Order: sequence, then C-alpha cells, then structure tokens
Amino acid sequence: MSSSRQKIILIGSGGAGKSTLARMLGEVLRLPVYHLDALFWNPGWIETPKDAWFRLHKKLCAQEAWIIDGNYGGTMDLRFAAADTVIFLDLPCWLCVYRAFRRTLVFYGRKRPDMAEGCPERFLDFGYFKFLKWIWDYPRTHRPGILEKLEKLRGQKEIVILRSDREVAAFLSLLHAEALVHTHR
Repeated sequence: MSSSRQKIILIGSGGAGKSTLARMLGEVLRLPVYHLDALFWNPGWIETPKDAWFRLHKKLCAQEAWIIDGNYGGTMDLRFAAADTVIFLDLPCWLCVYRAFRRTLVFYGRKRPDMAEGCPERFLDFGYFKFLKWIWDYPRTHRPGILEKLEKLRGQKEIVILRSDREVAAFLSLLHAEALVHTHR
C-alpha cells in the first residue's frame, strides 16, 4: 500500500473485523478513523435521518485524509468516489457470525468502542436476529455486487481484498514495514 493513500474505506460483512482493522490502520498510517456505526446511530438506537446522513458523508468525504469503516449501501458510492483505496474484508460467513455473536457477549449491555453513546450491545430482539441473518446471507446477497463494483474500480483505485485472518495479518505487517521505511528516510 502506497504511503500516498490518504482516503481508505473498509467494507465487508458485519463481524469481519472492519472496525478493528480501521483502528489498527489509523495507528499505523496516522489517519483519522470514522466508524459509520458510531455516526449513524444516535442514543437509543435511533437512526440518523437520510438527509443528515447524506450531508455528513459529503462532509467526511471532502476531508483531506481519513479511514472510514462500514457499509451503508445508500452512501457507499459517495465513499467509493472519494476514496483512493478500498479494502474489502471477504471472510467466511461462519466466522463473521461467530465474531458478531462473541462481540455481543463481550459488550452486552455496554457500548462497543466503535458504536455511538447510548447504543449498548443487545441480544434477543428482532433487530439482532435480523443482523445475524444479514451476516449469514451476505456472501449470497451482497458479496457479488461488491465484487462487481470493485472490479469496475480496478485501475482507478487501489483495491485490497483480504480473505482470511492470515491475509489481514500479512497486510498489517507490510504496512508496518512500509511505515518504518518512511520514518527512517
């Protein structure tokens, strides 16, 4: 990944590790990190109105440098247009479901680090089961469209597809090495 990359989006299924990777990339590349879940949800799990959400995206995308983690299909094209790098975490759905479930257990009743205040992790409601189903169905319902969009962006943007924890670790190692080289110049 080139050091000239300043606008990075991370996309992928829930539970894929987008927020964790975004935080790590932010530390290595010294770029501000924006978690879309923390920006979209208001206290009590209230959604941001569509017009305000769209304005927020335009404002974020206009900034000089950032890492934005999250999907939100209605505004994804804005991020695709503004980004110079797209990272797609394409991990197996069983792993993503497991991680999402584990995350809920770990943070149950409390807010996650990548979530808005007043939005504690919850369990056993219709929204939660709908979310797990969305993760399970992601490879069939969302992945093909994402891969198609990424193919169209090839040559215009840097496209990184990571399919396993091993690939994520190797990618981070490469970034650390590149950061060290740039630091010692």
